[in-house]
Amino acid sequence: MKQFRWQLLIVFLTMLVVGLILILHQTKAVTPVVQEPSPISGGTYTEALVGRFSRLNPLLDHYNQPDRDVDRLLFSRLIKHDYSGKPVGELAQSWTISEDATHFTFYLNLDAVWHDGVPVTSHDVAFTVGLLQSGSPYIAPHLRELWPNVEVIVHGDDAIEFVLQDSFAAFFDYLNFQILPSHLLQIQSLEELIDHPFTLAPVGSGPYKFSELLVEESKIMGIELVANEFYFEGRPFIETVRFKYFDDRESALQAYLAGEVDGLSSVSQNEMNRVLAQPGLNLYSSREAHLSVIFLNNDNHEAPYLKEKDFRKALMAATNRQGMIDEVLMGQGVLAIGPFLPDSWAFYEGQTQFRYDPDLARQLIASLRFVAGEDGMVRDSNGQTIKFKLLVPEDVRYQSLANVIERNWQAVGVDIELVIKPYEQLIADLESRNYHAALIDIDFSETPDPDPYPFWSEAAVSAGQNYSGWINSTASEYIEQARVISDMDLRVKLYRNFQVLFAEDLPSLPLFFSVYNYAVKDSIQNVTVGPIYDPSDRFNTIAEWYIHTGIPNENN
Repeated sequence: MKQFRWQLLIVFLTMLVVGLILILHQTKAVTPVVQEPSPISGGTYTEALVGRFSRLNPLLDHYNQPDRDVDRLLFSRLIKHDYSGKPVGELAQSWTISEDATHFTFYLNLDAVWHDGVPVTSHDVAFTVGLLQSGSPYIAPHLRELWPNVEVIVHGDDAIEFVLQDSFAAFFDYLNFQILPSHLLQIQSLEELIDHPFTLAPVGSGPYKFSELLVEESKIMGIELVANEFYFEGRPFIETVRFKYFDDRESALQAYLAGEVDGLSSVSQNEMNRVLAQPGLNLYSSREAHLSVIFLNNDNHEAPYLKEKDFRKALMAATNRQGMIDEVLMGQGVLAIGPFLPDSWAFYEGQTQFRYDPDLARQLIASLRFVAGEDGMVRDSNGQTIKFKLLVPEDVRYQSLANVIERNWQAVGVDIELVIKPYEQLIADLESRNYHAALIDIDFSETPDPDPYPFWSEAAVSAGQNYSGWINSTASEYIEQARVISDMDLRVKLYRNFQVLFAEDLPSLPLFFSVYNYAVKDSIQNVTVGPIYDPSDRFNTIAEWYIHTGIPNENN
């Protein structure tokens, strides 16, 4: 009987637990599933390009930005660079580098195909390099000079090796060219491509395919591209991209106001206020790879005080760089901290940052035993006025910047004479070292790797681009080592040391980086534009842009 009673108790408890579970299940609130709209394919994006159509071939577009912009969507590169300047794969999915940075082997993405469905192979890369090695004047100068000295070895269909004569870690700067299809171009020289039918109806491997030229009265007025459904990085959301050509930015802006285009390829200071006033037009700003700098000749006997690093630092402290950006550039500039791009993988945040400080400038000048005269201008121990010439390019922007510099330096007692020259003559004076100081831009757009060797090594003092004549053996050794090793971590350390020494000596005065502006209608979503090395970099993420959204279909 005792055993039977325990069985009844177990049954009762079991029924109680089941009942509670059923009650809780009935009273539990049901959370509705909300499906968020997601990007879906479709729509057309139309952009205004300033300039004219020439030919669609990435090896022939160096001197025509509109062609470069279109080619960026049509063709793929072996590698590209991210916002920090680090190389990342595009057609190349991986690579190896020898320790001494002389052997670079790349392995291609096996999913990459040309727009006609033929696989992209290492033979296409070798074919394109062969054209680069031709020395044609149509090729970008930096590519034309290097490639003839590189050995190319094809390892099957999906691997290719480049062998350099000398160690060169910055070789990746020469690998972001776009690849041509060898199976469609049975040619021997680049010149054969100039009038080739391919340049009017190209076949690439990029996110968009050529559709048609938009012709009016026998004149090419635009071009239409369609999404590449077989793009190896994923089909773009926007179905159609159209480009329309305009002679100037004003005409392009008027086309936007008339509803003819959705985007403006570039926005200058003249259009800035009107663009900002347009509701629904988003302005995207990005740091360009152009550094405005004042080169100071550290080895000029007519201006011996430029040899003194404290005098150079005084000039930097006296220069209102932010004032130059605000007054002349309408805020469109990024202050330079040293000679490297501020977002570069090699940039060292701990280096000395120079600020506008006229009082400090006067103190540094006084420490050199220069004495201010009754006119406020400082003089050396011989009573000679501290005065030198500043070369300025024959350009309104440069001259406006130079006027600010002149006011700033005269305010601390340093007198300068502005010498306006055509750009070519100014460069000739720099190359001959026949100058005191020069205001000019350094263009890093084709060299994302921060390698400072061409401008600041001792080897470039007499014949290279070390126009300042800066001699610092330790700093030079750091950058010499950094360009001959493949270890990125070690390169970072070497460049950090170099930047510290540069700030300590300050051989020239880095001012600011210019800004690129691009405008797109707000109906085009998910547009992102980071730091760029070429205006066409605005399309780096175009495959992720979208116009339409919808609820995913559960049956798909």
